[in-house]
Amino acid sequence: MMVSLQGQDMALLPLADALGLPRLARPGGQGMQGSGQADGFMLVLVMSSADHSVAFQIDELIDEQEIIQKNLGPLLKRVRNISGTAFLEDGRIVPILNTSELMQSAVRIEASRGTAPLKPLEQGSGQPEGKVRNILVADDSITARSLLRTMLQTAGYQVATAVDGVEAYSRALAEDFDLLVSDVDMPRMSGFELCAKVRGDPRLAGIPVILVTALESRDDIERGIEVGADAYIVKSSFDQSNLLETIGRLL
Repeated sequence: MMVSLQGQDMALLPLADALGLPRLARPGGQGMQGSGQADGFMLVLVMSSADHSVAFQIDELIDEQEIIQKNLGPLLKRVRNISGTAFLEDGRIVPILNTSELMQSAVRIEASRGTAPLKPLEQGSGQPEGKVRNILVADDSITARSLLRTMLQTAGYQVATAVDGVEAYSRALAEDFDLLVSDVDMPRMSGFELCAKVRGDPRLAGIPVILVTALESRDDIERGIEVGADAYIVKSSFDQSNLLETIGRLL
């Protein structure tokens, strides 16, 4: 699941899932997925690392205070997603979350979700035996790029990324790619413009292009077809199995 915050798309998932904890039971049989919401609002905590951001759905925000972090010690230093502990003013000891590791956990979870867990593609599913296909992913969202790269690499593809259409077109000219997956709404050069340039260049015209975008109007879909996209996938109904099946068919 994705959420848009100040124009940036980022992954959204319950914090309990990233921590490997059961979701809390709520009155009426709702778990954590249904909690943290009131009058149509969802309470989320956005965490950022050096290369992407993730929105974690939480139950409630209790307080904000300054703390002094204590190391876990040698016996507990390998506890995943935890960087240390702290003493609260009331004497309680609480764990401190490791932001970087939570980012990695979120990427792994989002990449593995779908109708079935991700696994390397089998022969006949689009990845020829003994040959690694190269895919170029163009998206201005760091989170979306990271999720797509992880998903495709887990499926057995070699993946390169670009932050917009200009960089993607430059890389496509300089390197050999078997397929292009692109967002549409990007700075400098949109996915529509990128697809049109690829189709208009004799050196690149044969590369399959898949547009994965939040734009879902009929006019947008028709424009994607007009510029030569081989497939148009709307993010609101995105399913990784559909994307992998589409890639397998085009390759």
